[in-house]
Amino acid sequence: MSETEAIRQTEGYVKNLFENEGSGHDWWHIHRVRNLALKIAKSESGNHFIIEIAALLHDVDDWKISADENESRTIAWLRNIKFPEAEIEKIVQIIDQVSFKGAGVATNATSIEAKIVQDADRLDAIGAIGIARTFAYGGNKGRPIYLPGIKPEIHNDFESYKKGTAPTINHFYEKLLLLKNRLNTPTAIEMAKKRHTFMEQFLEHFYMEWNNSI
Repeated sequence: MSETEAIRQTEGYVKNLFENEGSGHDWWHIHRVRNLALKIAKSESGNHFIIEIAALLHDVDDWKISADENESRTIAWLRNIKFPEAEIEKIVQIIDQVSFKGAGVATNATSIEAKIVQDADRLDAIGAIGIARTFAYGGNKGRPIYLPGIKPEIHNDFESYKKGTAPTINHFYEKLLLLKNRLNTPTAIEMAKKRHTFMEQFLEHFYMEWNNSI
């Protein structure tokens, strides 16, 4: 199978899985991450085909939305389209290194491809779209917008991060505002600056409205 056909089929598979997803991890999130990753790769190199396939599949087995954590849909799909096992292993490793796992947990990417896909996913978690996705996820999980008495936590292990049920505003401090300083590539770091500033401005306005000062 050609690389073009593998991408076409993978795109169709992922789009079918996530088209109606309402948690902010929908097809359009994946579409944006793929495009961000390819944009970063133009400056940072890496295997563009592997980057694109990994970006398309990066949420297929994500714990936040996948019903079965014991069986990898990613591996099953790649075997279905006859990917070599060595390439499957590389793509799975990239995907395993994408997710944020808590403020106190190191999530080091070990290849340029993993660094690029991780950066692309994190860029889509910040800025205006990141804010929209955060509240979509909070609403999907039935979380309140803000409870002043509940303070943000610094999760020191993945399990405590996964079990968190804090209000959505807390997520800015537990993850989103930390991402700018946890990017890998110069291209992504530069792209993150305005997105990060926008989140700070949003929070400033949020608290002013909450306190009836504007």
